[in-house]
Amino acid sequence: MHNFIYHAPCCALILQIDAQQKLHKINWQQHQNVNLPLLTGMWADKLDAYFAGELQNFAYPPSTSGTPFQQKVWQVIAAIPYGQVISYGDIARLIGSSPRAVGQACGRNPLPIIIPCHRVVSACGLGGFSLSNQDFELNIKRWLLTHEGATW
Repeated sequence: MHNFIYHAPCCALILQIDAQQKLHKINWQQHQNVNLPLLTGMWADKLDAYFAGELQNFAYPPSTSGTPFQQKVWQVIAAIPYGQVISYGDIARLIGSSPRAVGQACGRNPLPIIIPCHRVVSACGLGGFSLSNQDFELNIKRWLLTHEGATW
């Protein structure tokens, strides 16, 4: 596994990629000056296209590293169209679960942006992000939804 940094307009992203270019994890990074090699190649091109508004679906399978329940939630999230949102409760009704459990699975998504958990909101507002309500993560969620033209 190798870690790379990608300088997105909203924050820095740390991507964990194997030798076959399989993406395993993305982490948000508040500081852009992390001492890692810059991301190049296919994933850099895809992220560049997404942030330019040219790519709306990464067509990448959800991670298999989660529990069967998490994988079910991530599959639903992967199908949310660009620029649209769905609530934790809507997903819970689709899969026969609770909104809290859906929120926890969203927060454990190892591939944010690629599996667009930012498109999942609460019934009465923005909701959390990355198992956090910290301003940094919520600002990223707001930025991504605004970038996609979504309303919530």
